[in-house]
Amino acid sequence: MTKVFIDGRAGTTGLQIDSRMSLREDISVITLPESLKKDPNARKDAINSADFVFLCLPDAAAKEAAAMVENSHTRVIDASTAHRTNPAWAYGFPELSESHRKAIETAQFVANPGCHATGFISLVYPLVQMGILPPDYPLAAHSLTGYTGGGKKMIEQYEAPDRDGELDSPRHYGLTLSHKHIPEMMQVCGLTKKPIFCPIVCDFPQGMLVTVPLHFDLLPGSTSLESLQKSYTEFYAGQKNIHVMPLMGEGVLTGGCLGSNNVVGSNALNIFVCGNEGQAIVCAQFDNLGKGASGAAVQNLNIMMGIDENTGL
Repeated sequence: MTKVFIDGRAGTTGLQIDSRMSLREDISVITLPESLKKDPNARKDAINSADFVFLCLPDAAAKEAAAMVENSHTRVIDASTAHRTNPAWAYGFPELSESHRKAIETAQFVANPGCHATGFISLVYPLVQMGILPPDYPLAAHSLTGYTGGGKKMIEQYEAPDRDGELDSPRHYGLTLSHKHIPEMMQVCGLTKKPIFCPIVCDFPQGMLVTVPLHFDLLPGSTSLESLQKSYTEFYAGQKNIHVMPLMGEGVLTGGCLGSNNVVGSNALNIFVCGNEGQAIVCAQFDNLGKGASGAAVQNLNIMMGIDENTGL
């Protein structure tokens, strides 16, 4: 039995991971009594007795927990922002390249991508790698997310019976344009110009839709909706969880609309290319708690274990 410890098990991501682990016959979850969950010695013992540790903690606590690892056989998957731009940690997005996948397979420390960053990187990284999008392109993006992405405090706000009426409408946040996912977006994609990124939280629990607009006349070479869709299809060929959808005119979108919660409960990420002869929007549709958090973490665990990446997903 593979021993797993979830540090921060009571949080949104931790609960989702724990739920997936509970259905596995090949996993034994190490648990601490309620009285010891915040005891540093008990946590350290649990971390170093585990084969794999999920860190579902605030950044400072995740760094503290990572520093507790003394057993060279203990391998860590961090769901926080703390280590995503740290070169000593493998970046846990296996679909980006074979080298990303190999790094995850062998790493002791893996940083799980952020939810908004997952959508943005899935769209931008391939275009930069293929020379379609210059690294200094003036990118902008927005991301519709369900309120579970904001953690326990935001969930309590949205689900309170006497909640503020302001929560009834979609709300922009990150208005200073300094969202914590931007550094990983830039580093992983190799961007030299900071993108404008302002996400939107909506009154539904789960789901995410990240959209990046493109002007063809600002791109080198000849670009069209058809060529973009073909490029994504070739880049993600053979991947189990990323699906490049047919163009909009081929009956993909109901009523000409694209929803943000259509793949909730799965580890899928769907890529859509929409637009016209001069402009495009490329969109990533996924579950912010699936491929955007706990689903991706479990996928990384499976790769590190050397088993099918979608086991338990």
